[in-house]
Amino acid sequence: MTDLAAEPEVLCERRGAAGMIVLNRPRALNAVTHGMVTAIASALDAWEQDPAVTRVVVTGAGDRAFCAGGDIRQLYELGRAGRHAEALAFWRDEYVLNARIKRYAKPYVALVDGIVMGGGVGLSLHGSHRIAGDRYLFAMPEVGIGFFPDVGATYALPRLPGQAGLWLGLTGARIRRADAVALGLATHAVPSGALAGLADALAAGEPVDAAIAAAAVDPGPAPWATDRAVIDLAFVADDIGAILAALDADGSPFAADMAATMRTKSPTSMVLALRQLRSGASLGFEDAMNLEFRIVSRMVETADFYEGVRAVVVDKDQSPRWSPAGVADVMPGMIDHYFAPLADELGLGGSRA
Repeated sequence: MTDLAAEPEVLCERRGAAGMIVLNRPRALNAVTHGMVTAIASALDAWEQDPAVTRVVVTGAGDRAFCAGGDIRQLYELGRAGRHAEALAFWRDEYVLNARIKRYAKPYVALVDGIVMGGGVGLSLHGSHRIAGDRYLFAMPEVGIGFFPDVGATYALPRLPGQAGLWLGLTGARIRRADAVALGLATHAVPSGALAGLADALAAGEPVDAAIAAAAVDPGPAPWATDRAVIDLAFVADDIGAILAALDADGSPFAADMAATMRTKSPTSMVLALRQLRSGASLGFEDAMNLEFRIVSRMVETADFYEGVRAVVVDKDQSPRWSPAGVADVMPGMIDHYFAPLADELGLGGSRA
């Protein structure tokens, strides 16, 4: 009988012309561990120097998720034990990997079917080709656990059309494939049943763009477009209170739902994320990742992160007790601390686009 516990967390192997990465924790929705990060980084280093490998293909095992995020419970337990340096080592390596993917010299094709959130976004969104299957479901729900949208969201979300990135980052809204293609989060839509064939074609060495184009379909109309006017009007405001007031004033069911959703999130996280994403609009990718490491280095010492993970992931009572409890009580000086220089910065060089 196979010992499932002995299965590798990630499979990295050459298959024909492709370096194939399979995120292999289906029962954990392929949540990313530190070991997975280091294994992927090592594979990318080797394949970049191997002329036989002309593209990288990344998939998730199982049919529920590409990757639902980082292994947040493990990070929670490290932090609660005071082992902050170990937790930060994960984020340091993860953020360096995100930048590696962004600058990778060969086509990097993520075949995303099912849930893609948090750390899974970092493993897919910065690649050259992001293929969305029928089950694609994207979200950056971090403000709901007292965290912040990281793994390159500082750079990526402000560059989405209109105020869509602020909306996604501040509400944790979930979107499907048609919206992802319309917003540029996905480059192509391919039916779930055709993804294995696409992987075979890529492994066989078929030209990347041609192979993807042959499998791609029209994802249909984007529901986001229906609510864009509300999103762009409300989320252009300069503070969380003003965003909530604009949503309340709109009066539509969508606006009311978004306002109610935001009122369940960590006030500190929302205020921080708004400043983070506004700042990210003028930062190059490496500088955005450096900023994220500053923020996470302070986040591991704050109460809301542990309270949020407790309420949503550990105890699952869905009743976090945020401190401060309201956005009006989050003072600017409390947020300045997250953005201040570190003694040990992430240190990614350059400020390229």
